[in-house]
Amino acid sequence: MKKYWWKYLGAALVFYTIIAGLLNPVPELVILNESIRNLYFHVPMWFSMIVLLLVSFIISIRYLGSGKASHDILATELTYTALLLGTLGILTGMLWAQFTWGYFWTNDPKLNGVAIGMLIYMGYYILRQAIEDPEKKARVGAVFNIFAFPIFVVLIFVLPRINDSLHPGNGGNPGFVSYDLDSGMRAVFYPAVVGWILVGAWIANLRTRLRKLENQDDLDV
Repeated sequence: MKKYWWKYLGAALVFYTIIAGLLNPVPELVILNESIRNLYFHVPMWFSMIVLLLVSFIISIRYLGSGKASHDILATELTYTALLLGTLGILTGMLWAQFTWGYFWTNDPKLNGVAIGMLIYMGYYILRQAIEDPEKKARVGAVFNIFAFPIFVVLIFVLPRINDSLHPGNGGNPGFVSYDLDSGMRAVFYPAVVGWILVGAWIANLRTRLRKLENQDDLDV
């Protein structure tokens, strides 16, 4: 029980977020209205994705130094789980955009940067599938991952801040902290961030354990 506490905590926080996020009162904001509730889901999913990609980036560096297959498996599954969360983040973001901007997708630098970044990581998946030799696949994948993460960060954090953007906190727009993000919303939003990060780590952990069982004979740990 003690070693799994973080999994139960993550599940409990996400469950709490769903209930409180849908039922708790929210501030009456111009344009956003009730759609502000998506803040509890869309943004934490992206936080979780970024954290998983960061850890995958670090593990890929470790793999190049150690050559351990277990490091390659962990980095790969962290990236794949991050892509899943990123896809969910895009879908919830499109739904939010439809209600606030009137379109599922706009010519927004952050949206376009996200699309390009996700395509880059889809290239990571395709590249790994195209290489048959396990050791070569791991090395090439690790190098690709190490270069992909900084590019992704620039695309979604740097470029939107120096261009006009509809997203809060980008292109001169105020961030959510300058809106009426009252104590009631913070009591749901921050647990949501922690919960989605833990659930993302749990999914990656399960995928990693399955991969290790499938490749038990090739592991060197």
